[in-house]
Amino acid sequence: MMLTLLMLHADAQNKFFIDGYHGGFWGHYPVGYTGFIADKLEENSFWKINLEIEPVTWDVVQKNDLTNYNRFKTFVKDQSVKGRVEFVNPSYGQSYLFNIQGESVIRQFEIGIKTIKAHFPEAEFYTYSSEEPCFTSALPQILKSFGYRYASLKNPNTCWGGYTRAFGGELIKWKGSDGSVLLTVPRYETEALLQNSTWQTQAWNNSEAYISAAYRYGIQNPIGMCLQDAGWENGPWLGKPKDFTYKTWRDYMENTADKTDLKTWNFNQEDVQVSLVWGAQVLQKIAQNTRIAENKITIAEKIDAINAVANKSKLIGGKFDAAWQNLLLAQHHDSWIVPYNIVNKEKRWSWADAVTYWTDQSNHLCDSILNIADKNASENPNGFNVRVYNSQAYARKEIAKIQLDQRLTNPIVIGQDHKKVNTQLITENGNRFLLFEALAPALGDVHYSIKPSKTKIAKPITHISVKGNLYTFNNEDYEIAFNAAKGGIIESLIAKKLCNKQFVDQKSKRSFNEMRGYFYQDSTFYSSKDQVAKITVVEDGLLMTRLKIEGKISNHAFTQYITLKKYDSRIDVQTTVNWQNNAGIGQDYAQKSGWKANDLKKAFYNDSLKLQAVFPLNIAAQKVYKNAAFDVMESRLKNTYFNTWDSIKNNVLVNWVDVSDHDDHYGMALLNDHTTSYAHNETGILGLTLQYSGVGLWGRNYDIKGASQYHYALFPHRNKWDKAEVWSQSITWNEPLQVVTNNKEQKPSFSLLQIAEPGYEISSLTMEDGALLFRVFNANAVSNNLNLNFNIPIKKAELVELNHTKSQTLKLLKKQNGITAVNLPIPQFGLRTIKIYLQ
Repeated sequence: MMLTLLMLHADAQNKFFIDGYHGGFWGHYPVGYTGFIADKLEENSFWKINLEIEPVTWDVVQKNDLTNYNRFKTFVKDQSVKGRVEFVNPSYGQSYLFNIQGESVIRQFEIGIKTIKAHFPEAEFYTYSSEEPCFTSALPQILKSFGYRYASLKNPNTCWGGYTRAFGGELIKWKGSDGSVLLTVPRYETEALLQNSTWQTQAWNNSEAYISAAYRYGIQNPIGMCLQDAGWENGPWLGKPKDFTYKTWRDYMENTADKTDLKTWNFNQEDVQVSLVWGAQVLQKIAQNTRIAENKITIAEKIDAINAVANKSKLIGGKFDAAWQNLLLAQHHDSWIVPYNIVNKEKRWSWADAVTYWTDQSNHLCDSILNIADKNASENPNGFNVRVYNSQAYARKEIAKIQLDQRLTNPIVIGQDHKKVNTQLITENGNRFLLFEALAPALGDVHYSIKPSKTKIAKPITHISVKGNLYTFNNEDYEIAFNAAKGGIIESLIAKKLCNKQFVDQKSKRSFNEMRGYFYQDSTFYSSKDQVAKITVVEDGLLMTRLKIEGKISNHAFTQYITLKKYDSRIDVQTTVNWQNNAGIGQDYAQKSGWKANDLKKAFYNDSLKLQAVFPLNIAAQKVYKNAAFDVMESRLKNTYFNTWDSIKNNVLVNWVDVSDHDDHYGMALLNDHTTSYAHNETGILGLTLQYSGVGLWGRNYDIKGASQYHYALFPHRNKWDKAEVWSQSITWNEPLQVVTNNKEQKPSFSLLQIAEPGYEISSLTMEDGALLFRVFNANAVSNNLNLNFNIPIKKAELVELNHTKSQTLKLLKKQNGITAVNLPIPQFGLRTIKIYLQ
């Protein structure tokens, strides 16, 4: 009976294949290649292609190969279901998506689609598909808001960086954490990883084993896939079809795929099983540079919009487009997986070099628009004025910071109520800075004056006591003991406001904030606690206390700064390790540079041997939560460790990871300044990957050149992550209050809006066609009812999709004191964009 069924399937020729191209100008797209594609389309009328080509490629082709550019445009014009060309991934920089923040994911699509439409006005976007594992858990709601109807979770021929978990059959309902559902072709339950390969699944060529397994599972219309690298000269990947049909994804989804009895997949970030060379110095710098630029550009957009409304200027959008384009290219997947590859032959730039250039350009553009680069005002010894900006929709009382001219004596800070605020002078890298208490209104700004005076700032009672090798910090939040005899590790961390909870597992073999890794050239583990450290109290004042810890890991000197601030419950840690030569860290066997590509075991997979900052936690029955773009999930992993390609686990830390007890009474969140990996196992030790040095992908040696810098923060808390507002802690850490010098006419404080309920993020505030676009994300399970209270005259409010189409008109509720309220139901992990027309 089974044999008969298989024969019937074969006779019916109901096998299908997704062909097309992946790459582009920055990845790989030879001169004249557009003509090759057009030739093959003309020669093979049976052929349909799906395109994942960097949008900027078409700018280059139009300029340098106009004849073939126009030839190709004729094939694109038919965007009906019968058309032969479908754009399946328009993202501007072909990012992995799982490693960047939510607003960057949106801009990848927004700017990419805009660029493609400029060349191909007829282009439609129905199905998302990628040749690399370019997936993240929030995609269903993001794609649907851009007008997408379908998706594919396959990447059969380029799994170097990973693959999605196998689930289901012909078609499933991909359900995001906000409840959005997208019809999706998964990596089938039967789609096995290819033997003797570390980059393919069986679906790459419609093999007999793949098709037969699909039929046995009950898949009536199996489909394989390969988006060829642009530059390959195969034409149709499987040649002229004998028993299968080439399809666009849209054609397959609308005319072929069985849409009955579909399983729903509650997909989360751990279903994207991915691994990069986490801890490699080159990858750290790429991740740090892109995160800095991500944060800067979203803050700068908000400040620019606040200024425009406060000054009653025209709401002109597009100012930051060039900054975004640079950032989005820096997020290209190739920069993360082949950082050493040459991307600019003329300048001999590697991907890592290009990322440095792109992010520097993005940062410079943002600073120039806001005039932040102009320091003339702060260099005035007679004093100057500043405005303090708050990029979130809650009033914030925090410590602000401004650099001072060395000649400005005994500075004081005066608020717009003409009262002095508390201050503290500090020194960093030979420069003089002033800290001051700032109360910034929600999504707005406030004025302060900095002036010289005759009275010196009084030095308050110290927060640090010293007894032998123990340096103990005490304030209203914490009692923290640092042990110099053990390399400056944290021996005790008591949270006073949390019922004096001790967060350090003092019985563990490992120490809290210890740095430890396997140095394979010496065949031993080295730890920061192996040698005595020097501890110095660098700053200890009313607003901030900072300890400097100087120690060694083997013969490699490190300097660590522990900073605690008033009004801030986070414990901030910044570390620099001055590596001597290229220390080998993280390999458990003598892996050679000439390793075979099909070796399943790879040294860089095994985080247990990399240099980690470790945190043994006094938290019982531990469970782990972690964030991703517009999402938070509870981990299902018993431990995060693996060492082979076919056993990859998602151990990616995007912004934060949080360890809680079984009943969510207490937790410890770990925030990091860049995407990397984390570690956690059954012994209750949380780890942060700091350093790897050894063989990576394709046998490349990922070495260490000079110093490495690490920046993370610890946040002990009560209750589950949402009630503890861990997401908000991460946002305020990434988006601190911004101080901008301003000697123009000082105006009263200004606030665009406030949100009454906790746990919401303003992920974006931009200007468009004379209106304001607010994008709001709900990370709060307590309230699903959003109340936006605007302090500006509003003519009209609309709910709009990410593709800028109007969804509905929102009702305006007038309140006292000139406040106009907008109420909007929004589920947890929901994302909404509101367009505000001003009077």
